[in-house]
Amino acid sequence: MSKRIVLTGATRGLGLAMVEEFVSRGHVVCGCGRSEKLIGTLHQRFGPPHQFAAVDVADEPAVAAWASQVLHDGPPDLLLNNAAVINRNAPLWEIGPDEFSRLVDVNVKGVFHVLRHFLPAMVAREHGVIVNFSSGWGRSTSPDVAPYCASKWAIEGLTRALAQELPPGMAAIPLNPGVINTEMLQSCFGEAAAAYPSSKQWAHRAVPFLLDLSYADNGDPLTAPS
Repeated sequence: MSKRIVLTGATRGLGLAMVEEFVSRGHVVCGCGRSEKLIGTLHQRFGPPHQFAAVDVADEPAVAAWASQVLHDGPPDLLLNNAAVINRNAPLWEIGPDEFSRLVDVNVKGVFHVLRHFLPAMVAREHGVIVNFSSGWGRSTSPDVAPYCASKWAIEGLTRALAQELPPGMAAIPLNPGVINTEMLQSCFGEAAAAYPSSKQWAHRAVPFLLDLSYADNGDPLTAPS
């Protein structure tokens, strides 16, 4: 049965790989990303019923408008909060307030904005799974990525608390996707990132896992298959 998927951060990395995999399996994807050019490319590759919009999740009014458009055709079966940024590698005291604020605006407030505008329709139907992408650095720490760690630890707590608020039949899950060779990982690991699976390899295994999630997984901090 075809599912309706809402996905943030759809234009690159894991997000783009998930779009490709969901579409190839016959599901309908409504995605967003910040780049109008890359969103245009998605429009060209995947026409209706798929929908793509240029949206910065840190911009609450923009998220509200996007959600209203998507929800016109009904609430999603699966809501994936994937959009995120990482700080440049540096000790915490060398990170400027603007860089720190931008990271929190995207990684934490962006998730809140999406949840705030999509959840009411999902709750009214008492159906749907929400997956908020966390990280191994949402359950552990490393030097030089303290702001990113802080944001992902926040996602873990936010998601587990949300799980306690949802009606029966729904689920909220913090997901550690694992270690994947993306631009984000390359910014931290350099050439060593090449030792890890590509986004496409990851999505081929992870998308079936995501599609199988259900209310029985509500509140469980999960890790995608590697």
